[in-house]
Amino acid sequence: MPSPNNVFTAVVLAADRGPADPVATAAGVRCKSMTPVGGKPMVFRVLDALAAAGQISARILCGPPKSVIDREPELEALIASGQVQWFENRATPSSSALYVLQTLPDETSVLLTTADHALLNHRMVDYFCSQAWQTGCDVVVGVARHETVTAAYPQTRRTVTRLQDGAYCGCNLFAFLTPRAREAAAFWRRVENQRKKPLYLIRVLGITAIVRYLLGRLSLEEALQRVSQRLGFKAGAVIMPFAEAAIDVDSVDDWELTEKIVSGQKKSSTTEITKPMLL
Repeated sequence: MPSPNNVFTAVVLAADRGPADPVATAAGVRCKSMTPVGGKPMVFRVLDALAAAGQISARILCGPPKSVIDREPELEALIASGQVQWFENRATPSSSALYVLQTLPDETSVLLTTADHALLNHRMVDYFCSQAWQTGCDVVVGVARHETVTAAYPQTRRTVTRLQDGAYCGCNLFAFLTPRAREAAAFWRRVENQRKKPLYLIRVLGITAIVRYLLGRLSLEEALQRVSQRLGFKAGAVIMPFAEAAIDVDSVDDWELTEKIVSGQKKSSTTEITKPMLL
């Protein structure tokens, strides 16, 4: 594996999932990524966080559509200057991610995130990237303990995966560290295409893992080991100590919460841990 001192190319997914995104509609903008938080469109908040991070060497934006960019002079100028490279988005997040990854050299380390990660900052980015290297894995996902998130923001509702060793929330942070990691992006696309066919996931992950999960006996480490064994790449996780890392803008309620956090109406909380848990 390359040196942990290597820097990452950051890829930001910035397209809407549909033509009538409720957040974009509520904000009166052309695309959800242009929704303002603290007076600044979310996509610029994310790009600024990446620019300030020591682990990031280049920034790629996948989406929004060109029709949106042509009507957003600041974004258009940022792309025209070469500071950010732009790709037209594909039909789904997974196909967009795979498309961009396939254009990059295999040895490129990639950080993938989303434009609606409005609370992302350079500390989160550098923490995740540096800790991801220490896992020794091909692909790494950022997660936060549900208790960390609810302790800081009890009013927020996040999607939770409940495992034997605790409940976890996703953080929209993914590291692709080796050429084999590209297989994870391809698998994501297959899962997205087959999301209405539960037998597909059972076949891929194994009935034992599914049963253990349903019985509450599957730990995060075991889940990652089973994925690694069956899919041909080593998967790991970094548990983020920042509650805000798990808050993205999926809904109008999320938008209102991020506005409160950024404006200082609610103090943001970043709980530190002395020994990061790496899987």
